Amino acid sequence: MMTYRPPVRQLDPKHIPATSTFSMSDASSVTASPATPATHDGKPLSAYTLRRFPWRPYVTPFETIFNHPYKGSGTTEDPYIVDWLVDDAEDPQSWPQVFKWSQIVVASFAALAVALSSSAYTGGIPSLMADFHKPSTLFWTGGVSLFVLGFAFGPLFWAPASEVFGRRRVYIVSYVFLTLWQAVTCAAPNPGSVLVFRGLAGLFGSSPLANAGGTIADVLEPTQMGLGMALFSVAPFLGPALGPISGGFLGETAGWRWVIGMLALFCAAVLILIFFLSAETYAPLLLRQRAAKLSKMTGKVYRYRADAAKPLNAFKLFKASLIRPWKFLIFEPIVLILSIYVAIIYGILYLNFAAYPIVFSQGRKWSIGISGLAFLGIMIGAILSVIVTIVWTNPQYIKTIKKRGYPVPEDRLAPAMWGGIVIIIGLAGFAATDGPNVHWIAPIIFGVPFGMGMVVLFLSCMGYLVDVYVIYAASVLAANSVLRSLFGAAFPLFTKPMYEKLGVHWAAALPGFLALVCAPFPFLFYKYGHKIREKGKYASEAARIYAQIIAARKAAQAQAPADEEKGVRTAQEIEDDLLSEAGADDPELYDLQRTISMEEELSDPRVRPTMSRSMSRSMSRSRSRSFSH
Repeated sequence: MMTYRPPVRQLDPKHIPATSTFSMSDASSVTASPATPATHDGKPLSAYTLRRFPWRPYVTPFETIFNHPYKGSGTTEDPYIVDWLVDDAEDPQSWPQVFKWSQIVVASFAALAVALSSSAYTGGIPSLMADFHKPSTLFWTGGVSLFVLGFAFGPLFWAPASEVFGRRRVYIVSYVFLTLWQAVTCAAPNPGSVLVFRGLAGLFGSSPLANAGGTIADVLEPTQMGLGMALFSVAPFLGPALGPISGGFLGETAGWRWVIGMLALFCAAVLILIFFLSAETYAPLLLRQRAAKLSKMTGKVYRYRADAAKPLNAFKLFKASLIRPWKFLIFEPIVLILSIYVAIIYGILYLNFAAYPIVFSQGRKWSIGISGLAFLGIMIGAILSVIVTIVWTNPQYIKTIKKRGYPVPEDRLAPAMWGGIVIIIGLAGFAATDGPNVHWIAPIIFGVPFGMGMVVLFLSCMGYLVDVYVIYAASVLAANSVLRSLFGAAFPLFTKPMYEKLGVHWAAALPGFLALVCAPFPFLFYKYGHKIREKGKYASEAARIYAQIIAARKAAQAQAPADEEKGVRTAQEIEDDLLSEAGADDPELYDLQRTISMEEELSDPRVRPTMSRSMSRSMSRSRSRSFSH
């Protein structure tokens, strides 16, 4: 496989602005005499190389960037096209593996801290009731619901913001305010202010939940995406299970202010971690900054490749983020039904934060701290789900693809089918054993299948939605996130009245019946999904554009690197035109390689030609927008 490497060349006079201190003698000596570096405004080009920081340890010498032969004429009509160079040190896809995985660890910690904050608060509810002389459990449960409500609406802003301002800036700004609202809550003077501050903390804290997936897609190679997403996805579920354990013991010994103070300190520690170790991974922003720097230095027009085809329209990006998810919930039955399924299971998770204190604290007379340990079952199940995904689910999925020769979206649903059954077993077992006359270990053990099935179902359904809607994946996942968080906010509010009316057994069984009603959905989509996709407006359109792009890539497979110099269009240029004709000014329409299933198909030599390393990296980077939600 041949990889194009740009030739070493003399400095082109077209790069030299009229105000520059370059002379033609300088230009002729740049490559001939390394000892005499080229200068700009009296400074050597090396002075314009980005400074190294702990969060930016890998930089490309600016001499290399400046002297690269960019395609174009440097005019507004035909700008120089800026993309990653071969072996570009600043390209997140070329970073060393240790640094790549460190970014995932930081993003996972950021999501874990937020998820922990959503539930650890429950450990301070008895203290809140005593301090403010307001004994209503339902009222104080609103602190959980308002925090989770922020997860529904925050991502609609944070996701597009990260594409305009970058991942790193959004992480830092949002975490500063998350930490601030957590700290302010400690000093809340009345019950209402506690709930308001909790809602604001959830709104700002939702940033990692919206963008951590994008960070993972920015840095990992296609073959690593399955592992990266599996490891990260456990954080939003592991955090809620850990919260009652840590918050319970602290709440009963030191009071609610120390519970919130602990969360503020934890978020502050994560903020420091983000500031020093979280790199900017969003390739379009990095390339826009490079293009702007070149334009300023040379007086010529440089543009990032995607911006040259369609300039970034921030207003349309934010508008699409706010409006489009609701359209998919209304007009696409696949999105609506699977989102409701996942939302019900997510709601049951947060329902347990109100149900477990009833079952274990009131029913078995446990302290609030000890009753928090009951969540160990769910936590163990969530951890087991990652092991099962890595060891069995993903290998089985790839085996299915290889056996057929190509993937179909329904291949993603196999784990959801058995995961739904495992969830029912866990909920039914909990309902049957949650009475005080049964040994306490039984209901905790039944939390294990629920925790495992929950994460497996989540990963499976998300993968299926992405594979079905490819170019619309960002809005589809946003729709799922909004509905999921709304259910997570609502379910805790009716838990206590439900348990008072129905009793511990039937109240615990009702969520199991809901899961039982939803369990057939993956089976139905597995069998009839292809027919439903053909009738769906957006699903069929995504499939059509996807097929056109695959055909274009196949047609361009025989092109040699030299063809580009002869004016032959590349597969990427053909793809850009297809997306443009389909309406690529709409922020919905992104490049295609969203998931490992698409990666496997496109890299299979029986389906798609082998591509150059630079083109592979370019397409791999495009995945980040779909995973950002």
